[in-house]
Amino acid sequence: MVISVHVHPRASRARVERNAGGLEIWVHEAAADGAANRAVLDAVAAEYGVPGSAVRLRTGARSRTKLIEVALPAMS
Repeated sequence: MVISVHVHPRASRARVERNAGGLEIWVHEAAADGAANRAVLDAVAAEYGVPGSAVRLRTGARSRTKLIEVALPAMS
């Protein structure tokens, strides 16, 4: 599954909100040295209840708008 995410770095309060277009994520970390990207990937993993290894950044490494791929577990 691919999700569109809009990121707000250096937020005073970390949170995740779902909207019609995907997710909006506020993180404490600054957008320097990939810290905000790592925090966003962790937040997406927590939101969908998957391990961090199941989440990867597809596009937008240097943008506030990102596409993130989430490998959801197979349903049995």
